[in-house]
Amino acid sequence: MQSYPDIEIYLAHCDISRVDAWLQQAIAAEPLSPLGKRKWHTLGLAAADEIPVLVVEKAADGFTSLWFDSPATPWATDTECAREAAARLGCEVRCSLGGWQPGDDPDRFLQVLPDGSEQPIVWPDSGQ
Repeated sequence: MQSYPDIEIYLAHCDISRVDAWLQQAIAAEPLSPLGKRKWHTLGLAAADEIPVLVVEKAADGFTSLWFDSPATPWATDTECAREAAARLGCEVRCSLGGWQPGDDPDRFLQVLPDGSEQPIVWPDSGQ
């Protein structure tokens, strides 16, 4: 399976310190640094590739956006990353259902729960 050019997941009610600890464990990331109001960034590593990471708290309906701006993450897809994040962080995680293409429904997401259950959901953009 080809890796996505980047990975983005959304975390429900997850403390930033837990996200920071998981990033350090998962991709050997440096501690998160503030990047303005409710924004954080860091740099992780996978093999010899740098992985820029951006965290935006309360990005959508109270969910924190976690964006890995690299195809070199340990996860080939958003879904793989969401599954690991839900298990390790113990929170609900949402991600796109697959690689997004023009014409796809932008409101369809995969909901992954800490117990491993998952289901497709409709999550409309609230426009915030």
